[in-house]
Amino acid sequence: MTQSTSSRSLLAAAIAGVLAFGAVTQVHAQSAQERRANRGQKSEAKQTTKAVEQYPGATRTSPVTKASAKVTPKLKKMMELYDADKGAEARAIADEIIANTAANAYDHAFAAQIGAQIAYDADDTPAAMGYLNKVLAFNGLDNNGHFGALLMLAQLQLQEDDYAGALATIDRFLTETKTTKPEHLVLKGNALYRLDRHAEASVVLKQAIDASPEPKAEWMQLLMATYAESGNTAEAVKMAEQVATKSPNDKRAQMNLAVVYQQADMFDKAAAVLEKMRAAGQLTEDKEYRQLYVSYLNLDGREKQAIEVINDGLAKGIVKPDFQAYLALAQAYYFSDQPGPSIDAYKKAAPLAPDGETYLNLAKALWSEDRIAEAKEAAKQAIAKGVKKPADANKIIALPNK
Repeated sequence: MTQSTSSRSLLAAAIAGVLAFGAVTQVHAQSAQERRANRGQKSEAKQTTKAVEQYPGATRTSPVTKASAKVTPKLKKMMELYDADKGAEARAIADEIIANTAANAYDHAFAAQIGAQIAYDADDTPAAMGYLNKVLAFNGLDNNGHFGALLMLAQLQLQEDDYAGALATIDRFLTETKTTKPEHLVLKGNALYRLDRHAEASVVLKQAIDASPEPKAEWMQLLMATYAESGNTAEAVKMAEQVATKSPNDKRAQMNLAVVYQQADMFDKAAAVLEKMRAAGQLTEDKEYRQLYVSYLNLDGREKQAIEVINDGLAKGIVKPDFQAYLALAQAYYFSDQPGPSIDAYKKAAPLAPDGETYLNLAKALWSEDRIAEAKEAAKQAIAKGVKKPADANKIIALPNK
């Protein structure tokens, strides 16, 4: 058993799945009150100015078709019910309009647009996506509405883990609108990241961040994760430090910084970040304490700090009294020349271990302390549970009693 090998295995367990970043897409569902207020504002604005074209470079020409006279009453009723938060009734009318062969492209598309929002509000995402596809197929809305539906579809596909579909949709959106807005590029970067196309994702995300005067922290965290996943450690560290500096009170940003430091073998810096968080009471989960004590175990001569962290976490009920914790504690005591406490920790770890290797380490520790009878018993337990080298255990079993 060597300290570096043991610490590395603990490190892998500590940082696996820890790197996290915030959601970069969110579809906003308005309340009835918000919708009425927004509609009033639009009505007032319409009296003085034309609606702002959100996609001036779009290749699509907005259709001139408006609501048909025959279907307008139905559309009006649908909207009254929708604004009154009577979603089921409004959706039923939307379906009627969609099925009405006398309705024009605008009637159909607008009804499908409302149907999509109602379905989304009701957490019926598959139905919402179905309606959005109908909006696009009917092709009856102006560019703002049409491309808004396309954008919402991409967001929902990401939300539903359909990353290939989301990428195809956002590529279509970017191609047809000619937009280069950062928030749209981030969607593509996110889809590429989810598809493990990290090199491509990092290019798009960096473009988005560079084009934004105030890039969102979650965008930077996503780029950092992309760099980390692609093995670009230097850029991952640089980005993580930027995010952490920008958001000093953001726990997630600080934890991500610690993870990236660990992945870059910068354990002293990782420990410093995590220790500061522990002092502030921000380490509240087992995995967070584990990151800290594993950082110490990967630093020469820092075993006593690891011991203090583990015992602190155990005393507070944050660190789980499991195999990993007791094994780390046993190793920390062992490598800091504290055989007695090390043996005690090994005795707690060994029964929880998946095989007999920990019992064998316990047997060796007991043997080195001349506790032969106990060492032989631990060696027998090691063989019973299974070890890679039974001969090592048998040598201890064969020792003469003292």
